Amino acid sequence: MVDRDADPLGAGRRRRVLITGAGGQLGSALREAFARDELVALSHADWDVTLPAPAGLRADLVLHAAAWTDVDGAEDEPQEAAAVNVGGVTHAAELGAPLVVFSTDYVFDGSKQEPYVESDGPAPLSAYGRTKLHGEAAAGENGWIVRSSWLFGPTGHNFVRTMLRLGSERDEVAVVDDQRGCPTYVGHLAEAIGDLVARPFGLYHVAAAGDCTWADFAEAIFAEAGIRCRVRRISTAEFGARAPRPAYSVLRSERPDAPPLPHWREGLRACLERLGV
Repeated sequence: MVDRDADPLGAGRRRRVLITGAGGQLGSALREAFARDELVALSHADWDVTLPAPAGLRADLVLHAAAWTDVDGAEDEPQEAAAVNVGGVTHAAELGAPLVVFSTDYVFDGSKQEPYVESDGPAPLSAYGRTKLHGEAAAGENGWIVRSSWLFGPTGHNFVRTMLRLGSERDEVAVVDDQRGCPTYVGHLAEAIGDLVARPFGLYHVAAAGDCTWADFAEAIFAEAGIRCRVRRISTAEFGARAPRPAYSVLRSERPDAPPLPHWREGLRACLERLGV
């Protein structure tokens, strides 16, 4: 749980926290992490963030987890993705409350080949990455921009749940081995946001410690879950995704006040425990 006593936003009364995208994997984790606050948890059905906020909506803090996350789909529908990832941030900022906006490692092109920090210049390769970068700019100065990466959790559509399903159905899965990043457990990220909102506004990289390729991650999932399934390592080109991805997008922070996260393997174990695996 979040220590609200350490947070000046909550001093003297229960803080009213609005969560957008509350039905998604990150939104669900934020609901748990901020459960001691007065929550206004809105799913897409409650507020389509491509539209202005419903009349009368107010909050002391906005956690904007609503997002277009279909990386390949954004190549086919860039305007629709921008309506969510840019327009949605604009509408969340219009509420006038301190705002947490979640961004991505895909704002970088992966050419650096060493960890990306906050002062590194972004150069997104994909339509999705461009919409997320423009969304950062739409956040304004009254908030925190949180770049994280390769999110996974016990709910929603994510790599861990996909691998568990495929591993139970097949003897072998082909997984990309030339993209390297930091798989981040949404439960750990959500808890860190509770610390972050007591710190100065600005841009923060908040991702799991350690790094791996997707193929490494798949092998770890199978090993931890006790699934007997081989991983065949393939290239990004062999996989054939429509949207380009950065080959290297490890995130680290150069800010001494950035909240650290546990290693991705700890996050994986916590996720599998929640799934009862």
